[in-house]
Amino acid sequence: MSQSRIEVPCKVFVSNTFESLYTAVDFEQDIQIHPGDEVIVHGAPIQVPYGETAEFQRQATIIRAGWLKRVWVRLTGKLEFMELCEFSFSERRKL
Repeated sequence: MSQSRIEVPCKVFVSNTFESLYTAVDFEQDIQIHPGDEVIVHGAPIQVPYGETAEFQRQATIIRAGWLKRVWVRLTGKLEFMELCEFSFSERRKL
């Protein structure tokens, strides 16, 4: 069973500031990422010093998931959503 691979240029945005710590990838082509798809960004590791933001040009490989993996990711993703929720039964006097 072969997987579909797509090579695409992308921009990697990195912010390492007091206000935000994030990384985002923007594909230069109109590409949709679906549940189960894998994205591999090629190139040297990125390090941005504290207090700065940066943008890098890279190449990315998108590996498309098959229908079975797509269904599996959707099913398990809905079940694992509850792991992201935090529940507290305290009276909020002390936390």
